Amino acid sequence: MPQDMNKKENRVLKGIISVFRRSRTATLGMMLVLIITMVAVLAPYIAPHDPLTLDMTIRREPPGTPGYLLGTDNMGRDLLSRIIWGSRISIQVGIVATGIGIALGTVIGLLAGFYRGTIETVLLRLIDILICFPTLLLALAIVAILGPAIRNVMIAVGVTQAPRFARIVRASVLSVREMEYVESANAMGASSLRVMFHHLLPNAMTGAVVFATLSVGAAILTEATLSFLGLGVPPPTPTWGNIVAEGRRFLLDSPWITVFPGLAIMVTVFGFNFFGDGLRDALDPRLRGERDVQ
Repeated sequence: MPQDMNKKENRVLKGIISVFRRSRTATLGMMLVLIITMVAVLAPYIAPHDPLTLDMTIRREPPGTPGYLLGTDNMGRDLLSRIIWGSRISIQVGIVATGIGIALGTVIGLLAGFYRGTIETVLLRLIDILICFPTLLLALAIVAILGPAIRNVMIAVGVTQAPRFARIVRASVLSVREMEYVESANAMGASSLRVMFHHLLPNAMTGAVVFATLSVGAAILTEATLSFLGLGVPPPTPTWGNIVAEGRRFLLDSPWITVFPGLAIMVTVFGFNFFGDGLRDALDPRLRGERDVQ
């Protein structure tokens, strides 16, 4: 059995390496994710200035000003430093919120897929109710109730993602719960928890992991939107969303204040989407089969 598991893991690893060798977009996405993550981690060391330092004598200096590569904002703060520090918030919210979403969604999907009857019906109705709300509207409602803070933004974004993870996990559980090895475990007297977490969960996580990579980009975009609307991380803490919001008043004469953080959001979301597409191609057996035929 361990040998079979090792062979399966080796095939998956080879499939991932093969996809990233063949696909330029997947490789580009992986590189972008790595670069942006490193920027976020090393922000205290690579930011040229303190992102909170005000200097009204250099308000709205254009890009290329000596000492201020991307210019300054309306308060004379270095825009490059604020974007670098803002990446920490975006990456943190993206990863933690997706973790919350995958944790909640996995539990709900696992229970809804394993049990029949009342439990399944109640959980399915809960998933349907949550997924009916537009993601941004639901996140706005949760943050409005909890208050604008980074912790509350993570919770709000995570809750909005949970129903989608629940659907993916439930679909995977439904496809494997009738298999012989699951029936054998039930016949041997294995507890429900053991069957769910030892036999069903490992087979249900592949799709969830791939979707998690794509969800990080969506979480970053949702956080930026909340911050833009004033319901995200409150100023003066720099986030890409509130930098764009602060710069929108000066869009005509100082467009760089809005353009550069907007580009940071776009590049980051594209990076995670390209990376997620590459993982999906590598881990989906049907897609691997199509590539082999070609």
